[in-house]
Amino acid sequence: MCGLACLAFLVQVDLAHDLSGHEAGENPGKVRNSIGIEFVTIPAGKFLMGSSEVEKGRDQDETQHEVTLPHGFQMGVYEVTQAQYEQVMGKNPSVFKGASLPVELVSYNNALEFCKKLSELQAEKAAGRRYRLPTEAEWEYSCRAGTSTPFHFGQELNGTLANCDGNYPYGTTQKGPYLGKTSPVGSYPANAWGLYDMHGNVWEWCQDWYGDYPKQSVTDPRGPEVGSICVIRGRSWYYEAAYCRSASRNGLVPSYRFSCNGFRLALGSSGIPR
Repeated sequence: MCGLACLAFLVQVDLAHDLSGHEAGENPGKVRNSIGIEFVTIPAGKFLMGSSEVEKGRDQDETQHEVTLPHGFQMGVYEVTQAQYEQVMGKNPSVFKGASLPVELVSYNNALEFCKKLSELQAEKAAGRRYRLPTEAEWEYSCRAGTSTPFHFGQELNGTLANCDGNYPYGTTQKGPYLGKTSPVGSYPANAWGLYDMHGNVWEWCQDWYGDYPKQSVTDPRGPEVGSICVIRGRSWYYEAAYCRSASRNGLVPSYRFSCNGFRLALGSSGIPR
């Protein structure tokens, strides 16, 4: 078990330079690509992945363990929007239509195809950018942004600070809104690292195959070598608050498409797209 200093959280920012040449811990600001997708630099560091045994609503697959991410990377500020998806793919599969709404009804395979096609755009090739999905560890690290609470904003969620089913609140008896649909990206407050909608709105595909967590400390984990279901994180507008916790995880077959499923992009040396 980790001591109090560890439980105060382990975001010990590495002094090595991150991908942009900034000292980890500095905020180099947002970077916008050729189709308007914005990124922020996430610093290298350590954190406790998963949930403690006393966290309300935890599942057995959330075994808490220390993770080191030795390299900084860049994470999409927002979930990929319908306008951005259509610009690259030439179509918009979403149920809830709106240019600034997150694209949904996309499978893991669709998300990988988007990454490939975006990376092949002339402007992106010239900039040397290769897009991918975040690893599961990168996703949770980015979501937490230095916190150890169930949500990056604290202990409670009732649909006010994230788009979920507020009829089933977490950490409070006060019910909140239930929109019954997606909301425009960035409608709720960002976390400390400038990322929006890490809780709720749409589920976000991650790069990894789904598998059991290790019990020991690990560095830059990538999930199992092979698998049948892929990790998806953050839950969505459809689900009760408990499922939107930072540690909550699930897996779906790569071809699965639902009006809750979207994604955000990552950039960096860690993790090679399949």
